Amino acid sequence: MRPPRLAQLEARYAELRQQLAGIGYLSNGSVYRRPAGQSGTRFTWSTKVKAKTVSLALSEEQADWLEQAIVEHHRVKKLLAEMRRLSRQIMRARFPDTKRRRPLNKKVLRLI
Repeated sequence: MRPPRLAQLEARYAELRQQLAGIGYLSNGSVYRRPAGQSGTRFTWSTKVKAKTVSLALSEEQADWLEQAIVEHHRVKKLLAEMRRLSRQIMRARFPDTKRRRPLNKKVLRLI
């Protein structure tokens, strides 16, 4: 039988996998909305391509869609970071550790 700590870690990992399955469209970058009446394109999307900023004029519908895709992108990044951390914790809890003169620091394993 698994120790309770391992069961909790695996349950949390399963929750994150379910959340990841529900992710929609993804995009990086940012959307800028100029106030009405100001000169220039009202909606603009900017992102980095090969270390250079690229901008694209958008319609309002495109801006709304891209903003949601950017939010989803940030959500995926957070989910994956937590999944990586949990994976290392599960590995340490599931398998016996090697004999070391000094124990590994949690900071080295990026568990904190």
